[in-house]
Amino acid sequence: MDKKDLKIVFLGTPEFAVCSLSRLLDEGFRIEAVVTAPDKPAGRGHKMLQSDVKKFALERGLPILQPRNLKDPEFIESLKAIDADLFIVIAFRMLPEAVWQMPRLGCFNLHASLLPRYRGAAPINRAVMNGDTETGVTTFFLKHEIDTGDIIRQERITIGPDENVGSVHDRLMTLGAEMTFKTVAEICEGSLQTRPQPEGDFIAAPKIFRPDCEIDWNAGSRRIHDHVRGLSPYPAARTTLVSTDGKQTEAKVFETKMLEDGFGGGVPGEIIPDKRRLLVRTADGALEIMSLQPAGKKRMDASAFLLGYSPARCEKSVL
Repeated sequence: MDKKDLKIVFLGTPEFAVCSLSRLLDEGFRIEAVVTAPDKPAGRGHKMLQSDVKKFALERGLPILQPRNLKDPEFIESLKAIDADLFIVIAFRMLPEAVWQMPRLGCFNLHASLLPRYRGAAPINRAVMNGDTETGVTTFFLKHEIDTGDIIRQERITIGPDENVGSVHDRLMTLGAEMTFKTVAEICEGSLQTRPQPEGDFIAAPKIFRPDCEIDWNAGSRRIHDHVRGLSPYPAARTTLVSTDGKQTEAKVFETKMLEDGFGGGVPGEIIPDKRRLLVRTADGALEIMSLQPAGKKRMDASAFLLGYSPARCEKSVL
């Protein structure tokens, strides 16, 4: 099939999806419509915010659908009227069967993990938080159970020992766009081959919530370091700094540094006195907090923070 004859509906919401959508358009594929999340109010003024995919679709003049309910009969009929050959889903909601079974060539998803590992909403965060040394992207056809369909393509990247989730996200976003293009090209050529997901190696990757961001200083240094970089820059790990006079300051922690041995003993969470560095004891040593954002202030280096604050210990925030 010629790519100009392939009618595609693209479903996605965040920046991660925009990269693939842009690549498909640049390669000359027909995007008949974009389905994305409804606008939502945000901030004190409740200004309506558009998704990254919607902003991009408006710039490129693409038809946009924003259903609140994916089972809404009016939305279903709108999709049917497009008579698309293929649906592509990237970082979107779980689709009802009536939607993903609609196109004659199927509905495939780009997922930011090496399936079957990390099925769920936050695969990139979870991989880095767990200290994985590699991850990747997978394209697969949708079926009833989430993230379980037959694999089309899969590619890997390494994760650096100090790399944060923002960097991994951006590299996977670029790789994902290439994977999406190659998958659609194979569908056009009729050369597509799939394989079922292997049994085992399944790890859940649920959405990140506030309690997931709390730093447990009773854990080991490597575990805490991975936790921080797996949440940096967003949504960011959190801790409460308690000053020598008992004042509490909640802060987001963006960057930590592993330290050489020599900090054994002491109580986890205790601040090791140092005028220039913010050193915190862990279960097996200590970590240096390199950058943080105290509540109500901008992100800053730890050295700047110490100019106006004398912390004695770190502890979990009161949720």
